[in-house]
Formats: sequence, structure tokens, C-alpha cells
Amino acid sequence: MAIDRRREAAGGRPGRQPPLGEENGSLPPGDAAASVPLGGGAGPSSGGEIQSLPSPHPGGGPHCAAAPSLLLLDYDGSVLPFLGGLGGGYQKTLVLLTWIPALFIGFSQFSDSFLLDQPNFWCREAGKGAELAGVTSTGRWGAYDGANWNSPPTTFSTAAWGPAGNLSNSSGADRGDTPPLWSPPDKGDNASNCDCHAWNYGIHTGLIQNVVTKWDLVCDNAWKVHIAKFSLLVGLIFGYLITGCIADWVGRRPVLLCSIIFILIFGLTVALSVNVTMFSTLRFFEGFCLAGIILTLYALRIELCPPGKRFMITMVASFVAMAGQLLMPGLAALCRDWQVLQALIICPFLLMLLYWSVFPESLRWLMATQQFESAKKLILHFTQKNSMNTETDIKGVMPELEKELSRRPKKVCIVKMVGTRNLWKNIVVLCVNSLTGFGIHHCFARSMMGHEVKVPLLENFYADYYTMASITLASCLAMCVVVRFLGRRGGLLLFMILTALASLLQLGLLNLIGKYTQHPDSGMSDSVKDKFSIAFSIVGMFASHAVGSLSVFFCAEITPTVIRCGGLGLVLASAGFGMLTAPIIELHNQKGYFLHHIIFACCTLICIICILLLPESRNQSLPESLSNGEHYTRQPLLPHKKAEQPLLLTNAELKDYSGLHDAAAAADSLPDSAAANAANGLRSCGSARGLP
Repeated sequence: MAIDRRREAAGGRPGRQPPLGEENGSLPPGDAAASVPLGGGAGPSSGGEIQSLPSPHPGGGPHCAAAPSLLLLDYDGSVLPFLGGLGGGYQKTLVLLTWIPALFIGFSQFSDSFLLDQPNFWCREAGKGAELAGVTSTGRWGAYDGANWNSPPTTFSTAAWGPAGNLSNSSGADRGDTPPLWSPPDKGDNASNCDCHAWNYGIHTGLIQNVVTKWDLVCDNAWKVHIAKFSLLVGLIFGYLITGCIADWVGRRPVLLCSIIFILIFGLTVALSVNVTMFSTLRFFEGFCLAGIILTLYALRIELCPPGKRFMITMVASFVAMAGQLLMPGLAALCRDWQVLQALIICPFLLMLLYWSVFPESLRWLMATQQFESAKKLILHFTQKNSMNTETDIKGVMPELEKELSRRPKKVCIVKMVGTRNLWKNIVVLCVNSLTGFGIHHCFARSMMGHEVKVPLLENFYADYYTMASITLASCLAMCVVVRFLGRRGGLLLFMILTALASLLQLGLLNLIGKYTQHPDSGMSDSVKDKFSIAFSIVGMFASHAVGSLSVFFCAEITPTVIRCGGLGLVLASAGFGMLTAPIIELHNQKGYFLHHIIFACCTLICIICILLLPESRNQSLPESLSNGEHYTRQPLLPHKKAEQPLLLTNAELKDYSGLHDAAAAADSLPDSAAANAANGLRSCGSARGLP
């Protein structure tokens, strides 16, 4: 008995019940300073290295003799209030500077809908024959790809559609039927139909010429359009992964400024492309640099804000980016040529070159990586800009900072996440959520655009474009309301449930309705099925966009500052993989589309279960080190009632238990009689507490 007690005392009492913040949720605010709070501080158990973990956790490093001051590592609790929070004029200016580039980013992200729009096209010789016959409109050939929901073709009311690709003097409306959309011809007649050396085009996006019409990317060359769409998305994916790791190592500011310089070089060179191969290659590097700008601005925005303002500041940036999406059609109509449009999209990034002298490094990242010398200079810069007096430092941040100036920086790579127990699980869950949300979004959009022949509103490019933008806007507005009342985890769970319901009902219920429509006595028609499909598609697009956006924001909050950009890069890259499925399906001419939808529908069910494992980060301080990220663990989805006894004990009760263990260890050093008396005292104490 005495030997067991000595082992427990020497081994840190392995049988002790873990604190509430370690296994069943974050620590209460009142206990934050004492036991590794979410708001900062490596705590006594984390040692001197920020990247080290508590020894009971896998991958934890050895303790160092001298640990940094908890006051300095508690950024949200001490440093940020000392600087005035978001109330300082300089902090407000920096937040505004992170909003302005979101407009330019919105232009670049939606440029593919205009640069690579697939127009109606017909052979120039056939057009001359139609004019001789008295027909003054487009011929049969329309380069419509049903999966390209960003740019569906416009079917002109005077179009002369004829059988087997021949021109006809009567339109579909005169014949009483709907003009058939173009579908890729069979291999047998592909050679004859595409045997043309000059084409006429009907572009729907307000441009006179785009990439498709400049290099005749139709018929046998149509696959190059999808490769060009690949290039920007693949560049974004690689950019998120690589620039995220670099930003955690060298800082946010150098990555942002280098990305601005190179996007100006590659983006302007895209407008000078001499062939589609050069265009696609340069678009890859443009996407790579654009990813660095998006990621670093997102992280800087999060790290500038106090806990209660993070979501609001992020959503304002999303609305600014949507403004860029809404302004793109007008910008295209103003430019009229794709090269001018590309140059006009990139040139505003010239203004961001001024950020070198205006925008500082992230102070939160400097403090988390123990670069206290640079942090001191930046704090003095903040106080000077805000006209603050350092004598108002009640908590003594500056004196503590002076003591730590000789400490060496401790930087962490995202690879260290593999050695953690809870952090890697949270990031993987959010990666799957992001992949599913953005991947299934295309399935819903493709399903809605499949009914555009039967819904005249969707035949117009601008109506289609603004319908998508309106759904996105409604989704962001709904996120603001839902997250305010349900929190991050509750909102993500609700939107994922809506996505799963819309997907399963569209796959299952519509097939059942389709069977009933085959019976003449059922009273159902195809129009009923189409209306249900469009309704489910709108709900699915609405919810899936919220799922993807919330997953990215959630990751930015629960990932520690030392690896925040790396974690964000993983989730954003997963979102890019989800969006990449759209051009892949288009390239294969919609083969496997139904299976693609089924796979993502199954993923939504898995995600619903996994979301319950995530913590709640609303009004919580950002974790700074890996050890803080480990304490950012799951809480009950619904708080327990006051009359109910929680399953795990509170910190005050744990202190009583720790006293029992200490008394037991002290009793081992006493004689046998004294040890027996001490044991009897412990039993009586336990019985008084109602314990066995």
C-alpha cells in the first residue's frame, strides 16, 4: 500500500481525474491564469519552449528550467487590453487595411467566369449561308457545357435551330418546342461537324473577346478550357500549403509583401500570353501568389481582434469580397477585352505595395514565438500611434517584457501538429468539412443549372451569375445570425445537417417522384420534380457555402498562433480540392457526376458526427502555443442544468482531491501506527463528502 502511494506521488498521480479544461472543455475564465488558460500562457507544465507539450500528452517535449512569463503569453488577457483592444485608432486602421484588398481578391477569384466563358459558336461559312437564306442569328452550334454553371449560354429568341446541325428558317418557338441545347457530338460525326477553319462566337459576359474566342478553344480544343480552370485552382492549393508553412516560420508580413510583388509580375504577364499554354502556366503562379495574400490577410485579421469581434471583422471582409463578385460584370462590360480586364483586375494590387511601410508584423505571432525584442519595439510603436502613456500599464507588461529580452525565439512548423493528441483531430475534422462543403456545392449548382431549359430565368448569364451571388449573400447573412445564437460549433452542425438533408432528399425523393411521374394516373408531372430539384439545390448551395466558410473561420480560431497559417493552409487547400472536382467532372463530360454527388452526400453524414468532437471557440481567447491548442478541447453541446451534477469535477473540487493525495503521500513517511491513523482520517473525510 505504501509502495503504491509512493509510486503515485513520484509519477504525478496518474490516476488523478484530469481538469475540466483538459478533457471536457476549455478552462473557465476564472481559472485561466492558474492552469494554462486558453487565453495564453504556456503554463508551468508546458516548460520554456512554446512548441513543447505537457509531458502526459504524446509528442511533448522536456521541461525547460526557465519558462517565459505567463503574463506575456496571455495576449488576449494582458497585452491586448494594454494596447486598448480594438478601440485604438491604429488598430482600427490596420483592420481597415485588411478589408480593402478583399475587393481585389473578389475580382481575381471570379475572373474565370468571364475570361474562360464558353460562348455559342458556329462555323463562319455556315453563318454566311444563313445570311443568304435570310436568317440573321446564330446557328445550331452553341458551346454549352452543362457543368459550367458559372457561364451558361444565352439562347437567342431568333436562333435558327435545325436537325442534324443544319440551319432552319424557323425558330424553336415557331415550331412550338424548346430549342435543344448543344451536346458534344459522337466520335463518328465529330470530324465533320468540327471541320471548320473559322468560327463566329456569341459571348454572354459583356466581352468582345475572351480566351476561348482568341485561340478557338472549341471542338477538339475544348479540353484546354478545363485545363486553364485547373491551373488557377491548383495554384491556390499549392499556395495555401506552402505559404502557410513559410508564414509560420518567417512571419506574416514578409509572405504578404512577397506575394503582392509576384502577383503583380505574373498577373500582368497573363494579359500578354501568346497561347493557351502560357496562359495556363502563368495562371498557376498567379493563383499561388493570390493564396499567399488571402491566407496572410485572414490570419492578420484574426490576430488583431479581441475575442468578441473576430467573427464580425471576418464577415465584413467576406461582404467586401462579395462586392467584388457583384461588380465583375460591370467591370467586364467596361473593359470589353479579356486582356484589359485581366490587367485591370491586377493593377489595384499596386496600392498594396505601400503596406511595406504601413502594415507591421503580427504582434501576437511575435509574442507567441518569443521574439520579445521585436515585440517590444512594436508595442512602443502601437503606443506612439495611439498616443498612449506606458505608465497606464497596470498589469506590468513592459517590466516583464524587459526581463525576457534575452530569450531566443522558438518557432514551430505545422509538422509538429502530428505529435499532438487533440489538435490534429480538430484540424482534420475541419479539413473534411471544408472539402465536403465546397465539393458538394458544385453538385447542387450543377443540378440547378440542369433545369435551365425549363426555367427561362436561368438561360440568361447575368440572371444565373447574380442568382449565385444572391445565394452566397443570403448564406453569409444567415451565418451572422446563427453563429451569434448557436456559436461556431452549433452553427456548423446546423448548416451541415441542412446540407445533408438537401442532398439526400434530392438523391432519394426525386427518384421516387420520377417513378410516380411515369404512371399516367399519378397526377404528377415532370415540372413537380423540377421544382423540387431546384428548391433542394438552392437550400443545398445556401447551406454548403456556410459550411465551407465556417470551417475555415473555425480553424483560424482553434489553431495555435505558432502554426495558425499552416493550419489555415490545410483547411483552405481542402476547400480548393473540393472546388477542383467541378472542372474534373466537366473534363470527363459529366461522367461520374451522380457517383460524385453520392460520395459527398455520405461525407456530410460523417461530418455531422465529427463536428460533435470539436470545441466551442466563441468568446474564447486564441490559443498561442501547442499546449494551449491541446487544452482547446470538446465541451458539451448543451450546457447542463444547474440542478444536475456535472460528470467531471470542478477545479475547486480537484484541489480537495489533490490534498487527499498529498496527505496520503505524507502518510507513507510516518510509522505504521501514524499511517493507520492518517488512513482512518482520510476515510472519515471521504465519508463526510459522501464518497466510498
